[in-house]
Amino acid sequence: MPKSMYIHIPFCNRICTYCDFNKVLIKNQPVDAYVDALIKEIEMIEPQTLKTIYVGGGTPTALSEQQLEKLLAVIDGRFSVEDEFCFEGNPDELTLDKLDLLHNYGVNRISLGVQTFNNDLLEVLGRSHNYDDIFRAINHMEKIGLDNYSIDLMYNLPGETMDDLDQSLKYIEELKPRHISWYSLIIEPHTVFYNRMRKGELTVDDDEKEGEKYLYVIKELEKLGYPQYEISNFAQPEFESSHNKTYWKNDNYYGLGAGSHGYINGTRYYNVKPVNHYIQAMEEKSDALKESLELSVKEQMEEEMFLGLRMNRGVDITRFEEKYGKTLDSVYGSVIEEECAKGNLVRDSGHVALTPQGRLVGNSVFLGFLD
Repeated sequence: MPKSMYIHIPFCNRICTYCDFNKVLIKNQPVDAYVDALIKEIEMIEPQTLKTIYVGGGTPTALSEQQLEKLLAVIDGRFSVEDEFCFEGNPDELTLDKLDLLHNYGVNRISLGVQTFNNDLLEVLGRSHNYDDIFRAINHMEKIGLDNYSIDLMYNLPGETMDDLDQSLKYIEELKPRHISWYSLIIEPHTVFYNRMRKGELTVDDDEKEGEKYLYVIKELEKLGYPQYEISNFAQPEFESSHNKTYWKNDNYYGLGAGSHGYINGTRYYNVKPVNHYIQAMEEKSDALKESLELSVKEQMEEEMFLGLRMNRGVDITRFEEKYGKTLDSVYGSVIEEECAKGNLVRDSGHVALTPQGRLVGNSVFLGFLD
């Protein structure tokens, strides 16, 4: 049975220029009906002890205090969380009352959507918060003892300089958060950024300059006590994200809410995405499933490789054999040997992992494990 759960809140007070996640502007949306439908889906899972719960979005903190409390009360009444209960939040929406509410219901980790400490770049990204909001939220979290928070940042932003990266690093050194997620901006189709780039109104650094920034971030965070443990994630010792490692280790998890994905016993499933369709499906059928895909053993092994290689420790050779009844070498020996010769992979007695060079070309390495 899964020991982790993802819960999706698809509402935002503002749509960011780069975002392609399943989200809608909260204004005029049937938010109360969505919370009721989500609670109905939650209540279909038997009460149990879970290792992790992650509430993401969208922006979960776009919900009102009353809506948040209604949702939290149901979660709290059905599940005990052994390890990590994490909420995503925007700095301007994490009011003191909302933070107190989350803390009182057992939330013990916040994923804070900072993106950058530069107010001008925040405006370019379409973010609704500013520099002052970041520090207000963090100061209150520390005051109430909710000091296990992750700062989510982006690099390779339009108009970004190395000074901007150094500014973020300076604030990390000052604030000492437990965890950092630092992602490169990807220009996705159907976003404002994509349309502006097609019109020639926006540019970002080329791959070489982006790679330089990435290596710089890795090096400087290591100096500050945040060793990299996954391609885009860094943490103080003992504060790696337990929930996200569920995905990278290809373990089972529930996915609840509009457009959410889950994975149970070799089957991936997807809920319907549109908010109204999700609500209607839950009201009429008590089931919002759109599709379930039973993966072959071969497909499961492929996912084991390209997910596991995201982590610095890489793929556990013994665990692979225990899960699939085949040695790693019997399935992927030639691919591993070839990528090791290129300097993209390294292996020891226990793991196969990307090298620092391999992380720069990770997607091309992953393709070698796909049919």
